[in-house]
Amino acid sequence: MTKLAIIYYSSTGTNYQLAQWAEEAAKEAGAEVKVLKVAETAPDAAIDSNPAWRAHVDATKDVPAVTLDDLVWADAIMFSIPTRFGNVPSQVKAFLDTTGGLWFEGKLANKVVSAMASASNAHGGQEATVLSLYTTMYHWGAIVAAPGYTAPETFAAGGNPYGTSVTVDQEGNMKEDVKAAVAHQAKRTIQVAEWVKQGLQG
Repeated sequence: MTKLAIIYYSSTGTNYQLAQWAEEAAKEAGAEVKVLKVAETAPDAAIDSNPAWRAHVDATKDVPAVTLDDLVWADAIMFSIPTRFGNVPSQVKAFLDTTGGLWFEGKLANKVVSAMASASNAHGGQEATVLSLYTTMYHWGAIVAAPGYTAPETFAAGGNPYGTSVTVDQEGNMKEDVKAAVAHQAKRTIQVAEWVKQGLQG
């Protein structure tokens, strides 16, 4: 059974929803799945300044935070993160910066990875964020399983060849229906991970 870690960071819930859709599809594909959040590092004053942010933090307090052990456990990893000025959020970067030891030991090599992103407007940096994240994955020696144009779902609004992206309004509502694109990306990630496992074992 392929082990998939779905790692998300979400301030108001969009990327948590994407992670849950990915979890559903991955389980349908027969994977063992963990949904894990990146620990919040913003101060309470910042969180409390946005009621939706505070509500989401409180609602997901029982979701486990990702650890380095989770990366070792996983055969495949999907990320779901918002853009911050066309780059990954500081919370995510802080976690990625702790992976140096695993990288040095070669424990992140050949992990199959894929990523999704959100922003508040259609050209707000979603693709740049996914590609920025993939830069770290290349250093890991991971294998990027981008959705490409491998299924009709990718052509739907919000689907793109780098990884599913979505636009969110000021109330946190998604402007595109990307559930099918997320499901395809999750299943493709599992499929590629299975191929890699078979190759490594062969």
